[in-house]
Amino acid sequence: MSAIPIKPMQLSLLPVTKIDWMPLLLVPALALLAMPFIGSASTWITLTAAGLAMGMIIFIIASGLTLIFGLMDVLNFGHGVFIALGAFVAVSVLGALPDWTTVDHLGWNLAAIGVAMLAAMVAAGALGWVFERVLVRKVYGLHLMQILITMGGMVVGEELIKMLWGPQQIALPLPTALRGAVFLGDAAIEKYRLLAVLVGFAVFAGLVLVLNRTKLGLLIRAGVQDREMVESLGYRIKRLFVGVFVAGSALAGLGGVMWGLYQQNVIPQMGAHVNVLIFIVIIIGGLGSTGGCFLGALLVGLLANYAGFLAPKIALFSNILLMVAILLWRPQGVYPVTNR
Repeated sequence: MSAIPIKPMQLSLLPVTKIDWMPLLLVPALALLAMPFIGSASTWITLTAAGLAMGMIIFIIASGLTLIFGLMDVLNFGHGVFIALGAFVAVSVLGALPDWTTVDHLGWNLAAIGVAMLAAMVAAGALGWVFERVLVRKVYGLHLMQILITMGGMVVGEELIKMLWGPQQIALPLPTALRGAVFLGDAAIEKYRLLAVLVGFAVFAGLVLVLNRTKLGLLIRAGVQDREMVESLGYRIKRLFVGVFVAGSALAGLGGVMWGLYQQNVIPQMGAHVNVLIFIVIIIGGLGSTGGCFLGALLVGLLANYAGFLAPKIALFSNILLMVAILLWRPQGVYPVTNR
């Protein structure tokens, strides 16, 4: 059956919610609150830049899981395997391009990272397609089964990564031109962190644009609201949702590249280690909310850096305290999704 085009009036029936500006004040409030405790303005700028960069990388990683849960209602606890795969693919790609990464030329270095990102997204997206077909498709609507089967899938995926790249830690050094820092007075900001901020903003803007300003995004949102109605118009929502799962997996692969370069080393279990942080972020943001995920990631990144500087002993569980505080204020997260 040929697809029947959706008229603008039909798409306009989707609920439009007003923006809640209150949560947006949390990021500047946290930064300003930390300033007097840090004391030095240059140190505060350095920590703030580092926190924003870390938050952007976490957002890139978490955005894929947010997309999958928010639009498909799938709890994918195997998300970490896509992160690890992306990082290890980057190891292979950047290792195969030594002339691009060792030369002190920003353009060649960015080209090498771009190729690694593209390869990682393709590999993670392909694995995501297999993941959805083999594991997830059989357990739609069954959250407990989703958790168990996707965690099992992650364990298998980690073992496959060990077979291909080995179980040991592998170095993932930054390209030459991205090492070091730029200075704002006495404040030092690492060059790679600036790149992370730019990539994070680009991913966030792209997601918002696609989900809210394109026909594809409107179809996805309409399918979430009323699947039967959209299918009756001739659109195959099942295929569309498979595409969402693949896109979410590809974003995890991209995040794996960014996180690996941030840590400058990779291990097969890196995705599982980051998983806890990811779920803290999406719980803070409101399960399935892209804007909430973005805000939650920035808060987590800033708090981790401030706490690590001011009180290293509480840095390990500072984000859990943040999550508890946010949930006491808003039990469903800062931007809860209400269409479930």
